[in-house]
Amino acid sequence: MREGNLDAPTRHPIEWRSPEFHDEQKLDAELERVFDICHGCRRCVSLCTAFPTLFDLIDAGASGEIDGVDKKDYVKVVDQCYLCDVCYMTKCPYVPPHQWNVDFPHLMLRAKAVKFKKGGSSWRDRVLSSTDALGSFAGIPIVTRTVNTVNQLKPVRAAMESLLGVDRTAWIPGYATEKFRSAAQPSALHPVVDGTRTPGKVALFATCYVNFNEPGIGLDLLAILEHNQIPYVVVEKEACCGMPKLELGDLDSVAQLKEVNIPPLARLAREGYAILTAIPSCTLMFKQELPLMFPEDADVAAVRAAMFDPFEYLIARNKDGLLNTTFKNPLGKVSYHVPCHSRVQNVGRKTEEMLKLVPDTQVTTVERCSGHSGTWGVKKEFHANAMKIGRPVFKAMAAAQPDVISSDCQLAGHHIEQGMREAGVAAPDMAHPITLVRRAYGI
Repeated sequence: MREGNLDAPTRHPIEWRSPEFHDEQKLDAELERVFDICHGCRRCVSLCTAFPTLFDLIDAGASGEIDGVDKKDYVKVVDQCYLCDVCYMTKCPYVPPHQWNVDFPHLMLRAKAVKFKKGGSSWRDRVLSSTDALGSFAGIPIVTRTVNTVNQLKPVRAAMESLLGVDRTAWIPGYATEKFRSAAQPSALHPVVDGTRTPGKVALFATCYVNFNEPGIGLDLLAILEHNQIPYVVVEKEACCGMPKLELGDLDSVAQLKEVNIPPLARLAREGYAILTAIPSCTLMFKQELPLMFPEDADVAAVRAAMFDPFEYLIARNKDGLLNTTFKNPLGKVSYHVPCHSRVQNVGRKTEEMLKLVPDTQVTTVERCSGHSGTWGVKKEFHANAMKIGRPVFKAMAAAQPDVISSDCQLAGHHIEQGMREAGVAAPDMAHPITLVRRAYGI
């Protein structure tokens, strides 16, 4: 039995189809075991509110140990976890292959799945995680303009808070008058065999957010690919990647979405396409979560091998000597935030590396959780915590007195923008890194 943990963290498959996975007694036993280890360590206390919640429960108990915590209170810890994965990747010394085998995020996922199976999710949670259904507003100009206007009215936001539990002060995205998939033009370039280690053609998985909310990000990425003579296609059929449903613990819905997405993506992967998504959570879903849920599925494995973060791909092309590095416009001072779901892909700071290629550009990088985490940060019961978690990020982003703030996660970018504004800082321009690179190219 190993005594140390000097090897890189590794993940075990998620045994979500096993009866033991949903056995409440066995779940409680594993929660108690892992919570006791966390109590003895406490390295992750500063990451989010899940760990302080756990430690407060223990400290307030009669024994001051985990046996003094009522198992019914375990859910209070589970609800504070939004599956950012940072504790696993950056802090915990006991992750596998360590003999203690601690995987806190996936244990929280298991607890969320058990809760969901018992009917423990609210109508609000099911609605907010149904991004495809919510996106049905997009693309109809008169509807989107009306919805976007109404959603900014204080009485409407008060009603949303009362009926839906969406915090009235939280930033929420608007809907686009034209979907990305409608606006995207097919590439006029033809694939060539270039003999490099990075594929010379790209398939873009649009994502719900780019398709329904901010299609300009996707259009900017296509312009960058075109400028670099990289042929592309937009994946002809797609549904939500499944991350919102995963965070809810609705694993059956994740499986249903996988059945829509994986077949066309696997075909493209086997045809030699690099598959890109502009949203880190979506990229991570295909790189990590689906492969761990379906470890025996060859199509899922093929998609994982072909999946790239956009800047991971562009920097790889640069190392092959094939990236256009003639930039016309400096970006000035950029405060750049590395979101959690980019960090845990373990590919390095590729976005930062790309931005630093632009002449006369100063990049200040902040690598800490913004606290937003998709739907979690807009919920009434969690929004104050989301702002609290993000406060060090807001301060660090503002300290450089930037001309522009940016994050690979556009939701985090808007959250940071809100936090800076509420702190009394004049928030500068906020733009996705993909948009900044297009600006730098002058295209």
